[in-house]
Amino acid sequence: MNSKRTLKNQFWLVIKGITMGAANKVPGVSGGVIAFVAGFYEEFIYSLQKVNAKAWKLLFSGRFKSFFHYINGTFLSLLFLGMIISYFSVSKLLDYLLIDYELYVWSAFFGMIIGSIYYITKEFGRWSNSHRLYLVFGVLIGLAISLLEPARENDQLWFVFFCGMISVSGMTLPGLSGSFILMLLGNYVLLLVDSVNALYDLVAHLFFWDFSFMEQPEQLALLKILFVFSIGSLTGLVAFSHLLAAVIKKHKKVTYAVIIGFITGSLGVVWPWKTKVFEYNGLGQMVTDPQGRPVVKDFSRYLPHEWTSETLLAVFFIIFGIAVVYGLERYKFSKKA
Repeated sequence: MNSKRTLKNQFWLVIKGITMGAANKVPGVSGGVIAFVAGFYEEFIYSLQKVNAKAWKLLFSGRFKSFFHYINGTFLSLLFLGMIISYFSVSKLLDYLLIDYELYVWSAFFGMIIGSIYYITKEFGRWSNSHRLYLVFGVLIGLAISLLEPARENDQLWFVFFCGMISVSGMTLPGLSGSFILMLLGNYVLLLVDSVNALYDLVAHLFFWDFSFMEQPEQLALLKILFVFSIGSLTGLVAFSHLLAAVIKKHKKVTYAVIIGFITGSLGVVWPWKTKVFEYNGLGQMVTDPQGRPVVKDFSRYLPHEWTSETLLAVFFIIFGIAVVYGLERYKFSKKA
């Protein structure tokens, strides 16, 4: 009986990892929100915090079982397995949906964030005046970040490493979207689309025992970029987790107030009804990236003026997103019971 329950919990942990991976892919959405609402955020942070000097000592002394147990290895490995599955499956699907059904994708995530704000606020407990001030501070920072103008793409390896460190903020700090930060830094397409697709193509080539990619310098360069980005992400993940664990331990409610503010401030980023504003040069020509795609300078947000079938469907997906968060909340409390 216990083994079955454990197996079920492990299965759902992989599903949560897939959901976190998918959320991390969408600019404006934070995978940390999924962890927060699903009830494993603190375990995630404290598990990552265990990757410290003692853990490395256990690993390099050959005490692999002790190392795995010390860092909560089952939890982390299943969660990261879900994220890896997401990058090879759900992320591909999201790329397609964001092109052909962009309004409905944004609507669903907008609903999820609204549901998350309600849920986390309900869990917060009593609010003091100082907590409200930290909440406003979080909202202002979130809004300020959402209004920044995206930079140009930069494929220098030191900058790619820096992007990797920053991008994991969405996993460790709910409300701060790592993918949106990458968009502001100009490297969203390079790191979360082109390089991931290059890895996907590599796996497909190797599956058919095809090594022609070795003669494609552009694909090899993207794979090198992805490797550096991954190393930067792992470094940032451990570093941020140590910092956040210390802050949560000493100032839990203050940290959560700021997090709620961040999440609220991010609503502007995922507002469903918006049009892309492309960048033009001094000659009135549209600026494109190295792959020939138009460079998005900003988004122009608007309110729908008519209740068309498209608008009604978008509202349905907002409600669907709220329902997803409600389902996660119910699952969390049913486990406690």
